Amino acid sequence: MARSLHALAAAALLLTTSLAQAAWADKPVRLVVTFAAGGASDIVARAISEPLAKALGQPVIVDNKPGAGGTLGGAEVVRSAADGYTLMLSNSTPLSIGPWTVPKSPYDPVKQFTHIAMLGVAPVAIMANPKTGPGSLKDLPKAAADGALNFGSGGPGSIGHVVGEMIKHDMKLAMTHVPYRGGAPMTTDLIAGTIPLGIDVVTAFVPMIKSGQIKALAVTTRQRTPLLPDVPTVVEMGQPQLVAENYFGVSGPAGLPKEVTDKLAKALADIVADPATVKRFEELGITPVKMSSAEFAAFVAKQINDWAPAIKAADLKP
Repeated sequence: MARSLHALAAAALLLTTSLAQAAWADKPVRLVVTFAAGGASDIVARAISEPLAKALGQPVIVDNKPGAGGTLGGAEVVRSAADGYTLMLSNSTPLSIGPWTVPKSPYDPVKQFTHIAMLGVAPVAIMANPKTGPGSLKDLPKAAADGALNFGSGGPGSIGHVVGEMIKHDMKLAMTHVPYRGGAPMTTDLIAGTIPLGIDVVTAFVPMIKSGQIKALAVTTRQRTPLLPDVPTVVEMGQPQLVAENYFGVSGPAGLPKEVTDKLAKALADIVADPATVKRFEELGITPVKMSSAEFAAFVAKQINDWAPAIKAADLKP
């Protein structure tokens, strides 16, 4: 009798779980962005939120949780239930760079996440105020000669911070990091001339670069980006070791049910392949990338190892 009751209870639990998964999604989905509104990750999250909501039949709410190099938002996702209702707009900073830039990472970026889908990659732009900043990347030594060259980034441990420290280390410059809570507030100060130099993912800055409010000194790619064909690459400027790209993807807590992961992965793959998204990504300087969930997880793990030597060499501090 006891065995029968246990069997019935187990069957009931299995049925309940299956029904819950089959019903997903039956309420709004939260998409956590680890930086402030207006930055690159926020722009990408909002670009995919509407088509993802249509695919799931539920609202997708973008929730900005900036701070600690993206690890505050990442930690919140890790602590969330693995039910598909809390996701993260993943990127290089909270996953591949964060483990090397904080004294103690609040999570394991490989083991404590389900990496669902890659969306695309975008270069970092090294930018200056057209009036108060240096005229080119080769002018940085002269601009930093008196030790007063400040550079802004989207926050401590962000990809802009890392690239700035790499420039400082490799070119042996006296530069001081000025961290912001996201790319948007940094943009305001860069345009105003409060800081002469800003380094961040190009995505949020294309309109200001094209309008002349900001001067792009270089992009961190091997080939020029078609979006900004007049901006030289770091390779052209004699700094090939500065090649770096930021990736965007969608991740969730570890243990996400396979049915949920698969449904999300398919929806996101369809969105990235859609001509409207391709056009929007082109406008943002993002190259779409197609990967399976397994390939994306392996990519994240590889990126952690790839970034480690540069970060250690730059002696980056959060």
